[in-house]
Amino acid sequence: MSLTPSLLAFLLDLKSNNSREWFASNKPVYADLKENFEEFVAILIEEFGEFENLVGVQVKNCTYRINRDVRFTKNKDPYKTWFSASFSEGGRKSGFMDYYLHIEPNGKSFLGGGMYNPSPEQIAKYRQEIDYNADSLRKIINQKQFVQAYGQAQGESLKNIPKGFDALHPDADLLKVKTMFFWHHFTDDEVTSNHFVDLVIGKAKLLKPYLDFLNATFFDKEPFFQV
Repeated sequence: MSLTPSLLAFLLDLKSNNSREWFASNKPVYADLKENFEEFVAILIEEFGEFENLVGVQVKNCTYRINRDVRFTKNKDPYKTWFSASFSEGGRKSGFMDYYLHIEPNGKSFLGGGMYNPSPEQIAKYRQEIDYNADSLRKIINQKQFVQAYGQAQGESLKNIPKGFDALHPDADLLKVKTMFFWHHFTDDEVTSNHFVDLVIGKAKLLKPYLDFLNATFFDKEPFFQV
């Protein structure tokens, strides 16, 4: 099972013709491509289910609408120019840290996950964990294969150490973190190859220890399976 090159071609056309009129005239094409993507997601649910608890999770619990919410943005384009899905116990609305798959042409496809826009309560729990257990996180994100796949974390950090912590804290760099998101990009050829499922799952297994760390920190959630 693979994603068709037509899916990427459609998204390129949509980017150049992002209007309700164009989309309406091409809706039959979109419907076929949406079905292709959902079949792909169904296979990924099975594969993720080998090492994550996805019991009861269906395709509709993982995928996102292509319609954009334009209420609070200057960009009024009505449609997203990508397909995407998230995989976690309970589906994308569960609140757990998940694996986010983003499909977009010109090498912009990626698998990613991590601490993105955390709540004040979550960032407080994260900093408490770092204060006495930073080595566990460093071991994960400095692991050779992880670094090769994901590189350095993306996200914002405070300029100064958070209040309540020693300015000379040995893990000041991690305590300053506001967001910590990792992603691995895929080429268009990889996205449409017959082994893309294997590529996604291989990179997901490298990301799993980091997501397990966050889910344990935020929700006291034990890993479903150790990889």
